[in-house]
Amino acid sequence: MTCIEARGLRKAFGKTIALDGVNLLVEEGRILGLIGPNGAGKTTALNAILGLTPCEGELRVLGRDPWAERERLMRDVCFIADVAVLPHWMRVSQALDYVAGVHPRFDRAKAEGFLAKTDISRTSKIRELSKGMVTQLHLALVMAIDARLLVLDEPTLGLDILYRKQFYDSLLNDYFDRNRTIVVTTHQVEDVEHVLTDLMFINRGRIVLDCSMEEFESRYLEVTVHPERVAAARGLKPIHERQVLGRSILLFDLKVDHVERQQVAALGEVRTPSITDLFVAMLGNKQGSKAAETQGVTR
Repeated sequence: MTCIEARGLRKAFGKTIALDGVNLLVEEGRILGLIGPNGAGKTTALNAILGLTPCEGELRVLGRDPWAERERLMRDVCFIADVAVLPHWMRVSQALDYVAGVHPRFDRAKAEGFLAKTDISRTSKIRELSKGMVTQLHLALVMAIDARLLVLDEPTLGLDILYRKQFYDSLLNDYFDRNRTIVVTTHQVEDVEHVLTDLMFINRGRIVLDCSMEEFESRYLEVTVHPERVAAARGLKPIHERQVLGRSILLFDLKVDHVERQQVAALGEVRTPSITDLFVAMLGNKQGSKAAETQGVTR
């Protein structure tokens, strides 16, 4: 079943094109990582999905028009923004009471379970909590709601590495199942790499990469080239080259460059690149941006 489907999605703010003909297909039960630089269109895309921003083109979320049917849609959707907005005068226990009173799908016991892993006191007022604790509280409240679609926009911003790992482990173990769908944007790509099922790069309002993680792992190869084979490696036209400690590291797109895995393996030490490495290769400089525009694919 399709969770999100967009065709020709376009949004302009004056002369600035935030979304430029975006096509998007997210199946139910997937975890999509939407990765892009600042100003790429990520937040605008999420706002469109949440019914907060009207756009040109076609967009259906859980079978509904998010702009025209937002009230019904939000019964099945939860959203965590990069800045947790909770009333500062409220106590933690009152926040739990409030969400339990307004949302029929809120599981208080589950929220309490998330909070038990933190140092947050139920009697504390929100204004007394640190920025990281406010984020932890917000995550606990939202993840305790039984939603079909969870949208995360920089959900762990401001949290230390230990809680970020704990959050994503909880996301997989305590929240995600094959009936739920998650869309996440983050600049801390290394934190989410192990949880994603699908990957999407967006730049200047356009989707420049759209693939499953299975395709990512089979399609892209990074090789630390033996010095005497650098010229031969460059002859295979890698999409990116960088220098680390005097060694040349080349990244290949086996599909676009029509290079065989065995050819690359003969050049040196091979591995699957990280998402960050591929992102930098495609978008990190003018040449990378050009490669992204010409080599980005959709499923």
